Amino acid sequence: MLLKVWKIKPGRAKSVEDDIMTLEEVAAYLRLKPQTIYTWAQEKKIPAAKLGKEWRFKKSIIDEWFVRHIDEKFSDVVNAWKEKQEKWGNCEDIKKK
Repeated sequence: MLLKVWKIKPGRAKSVEDDIMTLEEVAAYLRLKPQTIYTWAQEKKIPAAKLGKEWRFKKSIIDEWFVRHIDEKFSDVVNAWKEKQEKWGNCEDIKKK
């Protein structure tokens, strides 16, 4: 098998295969049961590709889907968190001086 490598930073490389996840890996990553991920994939509730009999997921797309999913349902909580992060970020700058 030929392995492609993407250059990210000097001295660091990421394999194409690192970004592709199995159903079980996505379930572990999201801390859900594999059956839940399987059902969501079949119902097109989570971005996935069925290759033969197997489901595959792209980690970067799962990350984006997760962020958008949270943003849609909990925009008030996310906005409050972002404001708090900005406020605390400024405090960290003051502490460093």
